[in-house]
Formats: sequence, structure tokens, C-alpha cells
Amino acid sequence: MKDSLKKLLPFVVVGVLSGATTVGVQQYIGNSYSNSDDTSYFTKSNNASFVGLNTAGIGDDFVNAAKTTVPAVVTIKNYKTRSTSNRASDQDIFDFFFGPQNGRGQQRQQQQQVPDNMPSGMGSGVIISPDGYIISNNHVVAGANKLEVVLSNKKTYIATLVGTDPNTDISLLKIEEKGLPFLNFANSDNIQVGQWAIAVGNPMGLNSTVTAGIISAKGRGIGILSQQGKASNPIESFIQTDAAINPGNSGGALVNVNGELIGINSAISSTTGYYQGYGFAVPANLARKIVEDIKKFGIVQRGFLGVNSIDLSNDQLVAAYNKEKKVNLKVGSGMYVSGFSNKSGAEDAGLKIGDIITKIDGNAITDFADLSVAVGSKRPGDRVQITYLRDGKENITTATLKDQNGGTSSRSKSDLTITEKIGAEFEIIDDKAKAYYGLNSGVIAKNVVEGSEMAKSGIVDGYIITEINGKPVNSQKDVENILNKFSGTVQIKYMDDYGRGYQRGFKMP
Repeated sequence: MKDSLKKLLPFVVVGVLSGATTVGVQQYIGNSYSNSDDTSYFTKSNNASFVGLNTAGIGDDFVNAAKTTVPAVVTIKNYKTRSTSNRASDQDIFDFFFGPQNGRGQQRQQQQQVPDNMPSGMGSGVIISPDGYIISNNHVVAGANKLEVVLSNKKTYIATLVGTDPNTDISLLKIEEKGLPFLNFANSDNIQVGQWAIAVGNPMGLNSTVTAGIISAKGRGIGILSQQGKASNPIESFIQTDAAINPGNSGGALVNVNGELIGINSAISSTTGYYQGYGFAVPANLARKIVEDIKKFGIVQRGFLGVNSIDLSNDQLVAAYNKEKKVNLKVGSGMYVSGFSNKSGAEDAGLKIGDIITKIDGNAITDFADLSVAVGSKRPGDRVQITYLRDGKENITTATLKDQNGGTSSRSKSDLTITEKIGAEFEIIDDKAKAYYGLNSGVIAKNVVEGSEMAKSGIVDGYIITEINGKPVNSQKDVENILNKFSGTVQIKYMDDYGRGYQRGFKMP
């Protein structure tokens, strides 16, 4: 199975992309809401809901699950400035299947305004509270100037984007309404391979479509988030299902036969861009943690162990490493510690280079996907129990997770640095480059975050910022000094890599 997935990996597509323009028949399903009580949308279910293939009445279970789920799944229309690439060589895997309207942040783009009545793309979302909170994918809402939510009864709302997390491909939206139908989160740790799974979404414009299959695998890491360069520290531990998922299903619900949310449909693996039997969903436990963070803190609280590691599930990588280092690591034995970051919680806990991490909090760690979700689903300051091998002997220690700056406390939006708030970093331009472009000032934008204020202004990595609020900038410090304690509209002058000048504005977050 791993070999077949590796062969398909170049064709993995986020499924699909909100940017895949969807056309087709929109089906009207029901005028009335159900399940509109005030139960908390963070309710957890410990029911694994495993149903055997020969269980009597499974058709009724599907019907009941569909009745619960369909009213809580919405269509999301993304209205944004459409981008067309100037460089065909920049075309990424999304563009290959669905056209250039969702090009990467690294692409050099020209801006063309899409008519107000035409969405750039469509996806799905799931109502998770009666007061209008909706969970979806980050890629469904990316770059939006306006987000329109259409309920299953065709009632339409303009949504507010509460927050996003490219590292898990999760977003949280809000519409102003009460008494809405919603889904409860199940405990996705309890799902089992072979369990029934039901996918509900809006594939190819076919509203409220229900498909069924089984859980094919758990803890899949397929590399899609890191491939696209939109996630700085991706967490991939997908639920794999063979329930049919197609373009437009992104952000929709994967539920058990009780109609409880076990995952958010996010990606497909396909050689054509359409269903071929491999669908992937973000587990409900991880998705719930992300929206809890966004709702409470405004940003995601991400814990880090602080280790550099080698995935021992990859036999070719292990063989190459054994040959280079003249060691004899065994395939599938865990994660080999090859180094530490600054202020590493793992190093503080006594781990050393050469140790092999086999468990986190008693859960087996066999590859990077296991490690990333075991640690990344926790917050700075949380403590984890690490089981590891040293010289063939099993040891146990406890480590305190930290943020990327070495801190152990939660942060809010007010704690963010200027560059974190606007979503970019800046590096100095040398005098030779300034002379070439005829500039007296400027800094080069780098690490531009997708969906950030800088990205919305049309800035991508490599563009040159010459002025902010009418003042020349020559270093990141200049940017920080100008924007420190500033509120209101920021005016930015910048130049693309063809030497064309632009002036844009955005409201300081």
C-alpha cells in the first residue's frame, strides 16, 4: 500500500481545491433544520461506531446519519482576486488539474478582478455550533475577499473568517444566525480501519451529496501540505477513506453511522484529479483542537518537541543513512533523533542524538506523521511522556513542549510580532541590486504567509518593498519601527521582479 501511495504522490491534490471552479446541478435538499439544540459543539463521543458489513439495518443507519449530517453541511463560495501566472514553469500540481486560478504564493502574478457575481471557487463546510461557527479547509477560503455560505435549504449568508491554519489545512468561519443544525465531534482516536464512513459535501456543484465507504487507513502522511509550500510546520495524519470524494468536497464532513464528525475531507490522491478510491480527511480531534485555539486565542497554539529526526519507515532513507553513518538502524523502529533545535524540550528531558523515539504518551511512533500529530496537537507548556531506545534499551522520560521561540506559555494575537501580524519577513538588499533596479531604498519580502495581509496585497517572496506609510525601508527593523503601535490603513509601495511598481493598502491587524 505504501509503495502504491508513493507512486501516486505526485498526483495528490487537495481535494479539491476551492479554486476548482465547479459547475453542475444544485439540488435542493429540505427546507427545515434539525438537530438545532444548544449542545456544545466541542462535545466528544467515545463511541467508535464500528459496524460490520453484515450488520442488519445498515441502510437505515446510513439514512439516519445522512438526515443528521446533510443540514449541517454548507456550500462555501470564495470570491477573490483571480491570479494568472506569468510563468508557465511555476505551474504547480493544483494548476495542472484545475487551472491557474489557485497558483502558489511563490508564483509571480498579475491581478485580474473577478466579477462580483462569480466565485473563484467553491468548497464545503460543516456547522459545528448552533450560533454559526463553521469549520472548513484553509485552501477553501484562501485569498478570499468575500466568503458566501449557502445552507442546504439555500439560505445565504456572508461569513466572517475567524482564523486559519495552513499547517493542518483547517479554517474557522462564522455566520450570524441562531438555532442552526450542527454536528458534534466524535473522538477520532477511537475509529477503526474497516469502520463505515460517510462523506457529505458539494462535489462538482452537486449540493448535499452523500457517499459511503470505509476507513481504509489511519495516520497517513501524504506530503501534500509541505509540497505546496503553504505550511511552515505541516501536521499530516490523515484518515484515509474510499468514500467517493471529488472537487467541491473539500471542507465537508466525514461522519460515522451516528452522524458524528470524525474528519474534515481535505484531499484526494488521483492521476486524473477526480475520485479513484483514495480520499483523506483531517481527524476530528486535531480539527477540534485547531478551532478551539482560533476561537479562544485568535491563533493556533503549537507545541514543539525540538528534535530533528529521521523517519525510519522509509527503507531507502534508512539504508542510505546506515551506509553514510556506518550504523545499523532498523526500518520501522521509530524516529531517529539526529539533532536538536535551540531551547529543545526533548534535549532538556535528556534525549541525545542517536536515540530512537518509539512512543509519545504510550502511542506508537512509527513515522513522521505519527510524531507530528502526537506533538503538534498539543500546546506549549504541555508535558508528554517519551519512550525511546538508547543502545537497544528502552527508556522513558517526560518533556515539556515549547513554542518555536522556546516559550512555554500560550500566546494571543496581541503577543505577535509585527512580521507575524502582517505575514512576512524582510531581508536587506545589497547596493549592487539597488543600483540595478535604480532604488534608493528597499527590502526583499520572504516567507510570505498565504492569506496574510501582505499576500492579499499581492506581495510574494522576492518582491521588493520600497516604502511603508511614505517612509523608506532598508531593513526588517525599519518595517517594525514604522508599524509598531500603528493602527489604521498601511500603505505599501513595492516592485515585482519585472520592475513594475505597485501601491496597495491594508488595515493593520
